[in-house]
Amino acid sequence: MMPVRRDVHPHLPPDRICDWHERGRHVTHYINALSIFFPAGERFFMDSVRNYRDRITDPQLKQAVAGFIGQEAMHTREHILYNRLLDEAGLPASKLDSVVAKLLNLLRKILPKSWQLAHTIALEHYTAMLAGGMLADPRHMGDSEPGYRQVWTWHALEETEHKAVAFDVWNAVMKPGPYRYLLRAFTMLTTTVTFWAMVFVFHIRLVMADRHCPNKLLGFGRVLNFLWGSPGVLRRMIPEWLDYFRPGFHPWDEDNRAELARIAPLVAEIEETAIRAGASTRAPSIRGVSAGV
Repeated sequence: MMPVRRDVHPHLPPDRICDWHERGRHVTHYINALSIFFPAGERFFMDSVRNYRDRITDPQLKQAVAGFIGQEAMHTREHILYNRLLDEAGLPASKLDSVVAKLLNLLRKILPKSWQLAHTIALEHYTAMLAGGMLADPRHMGDSEPGYRQVWTWHALEETEHKAVAFDVWNAVMKPGPYRYLLRAFTMLTTTVTFWAMVFVFHIRLVMADRHCPNKLLGFGRVLNFLWGSPGVLRRMIPEWLDYFRPGFHPWDEDNRAELARIAPLVAEIEETAIRAGASTRAPSIRGVSAGV
């Protein structure tokens, strides 16, 4: 697949930032916690791939990398705006984003570029698994507020569209052999522990900071059901997660490219929703976020 940069700007009603998901505030904040990772995380992804651009000789892969970087830049911009809404609602999004940024800056300093790329392909597999599950099962979003449902669906579709790009760069620049496989497997294990531990902490921080969130402790049962019961967001990811450790693994082994036919209608729906709400269909410029090339 060839990723395409799309300048998409979903309208997110500020007053719904804490309760946009149909399953209530606890599930809303679980997904909000994921948003906090994206600005710093996607910059890290872009940098990890840029480190190897000069070593890519295949013209199609070069074009795919440009599309990948362009898409990630747009995702970064929209999640910065999304996270600002969390700050304005009195939630500690900026503080938590700073934690992610400091961790990733440390990785940039201490890890070889190959290890940085290995972490990127592991995290890209996570975004692809989460995106694929959401696109395959409408219960993930259900009848949630349109703007927030749209931003996550658009992000999921583009994560699917470019899910193999960083992995293809990895295969192109890393010498085949046991080291390449062991590094890929090891970083998936360490990434799994670190990422989900941080998601857990960030989720709790958001719930506890939400003054209007009732039954703060009992409400976590809804999240457990969402993740492990119905629709079972994490439970359904287990086979794909295990598949990553297969020596011949490739992201497109899970072929869900048929979902990409939804992109054009979704972009039109996003613009229509914004116009109906009297909002701009163009995002404000954000310092430090460019077109991505």
